[in-house]
Amino acid sequence: MKADVRIKRAYEPPASDDGARVLVDRIWPRGVTKEAAALMLWLKDIAPTTSLRKWFGHDPARWTEFQRRYHAELNQNRAAVEQLADLAKAGRVTLVYGAHDTMHNHALALADYIGGIKKSYGGE
Repeated sequence: MKADVRIKRAYEPPASDDGARVLVDRIWPRGVTKEAAALMLWLKDIAPTTSLRKWFGHDPARWTEFQRRYHAELNQNRAAVEQLADLAKAGRVTLVYGAHDTMHNHALALADYIGGIKKSYGGE
């Protein structure tokens, strides 16, 4: 069975069908209160390293290589990956992220890594 994993920007309002909302950024999204985020968990350690994030710079031309490098980081980060995978086994998980680019961001790469469904843009 495929995990039911969705992604959503931190600036979109929570929905009743989000399931467990998990912030997957190292840095708290600017201007979002804890109440508005409605998170179950802030899993900082699953985010890309600062050096990888800066190298990527949300440049679509680096997207494929970013995914490869990020997946390699995740391979070395079993504890955080297992924590997220355990949540996904229990039900729907929504990966919450702050990036502006909805087509080239680490939450998409993470959902792909754990076998999630890449959707839930714009409150779907």
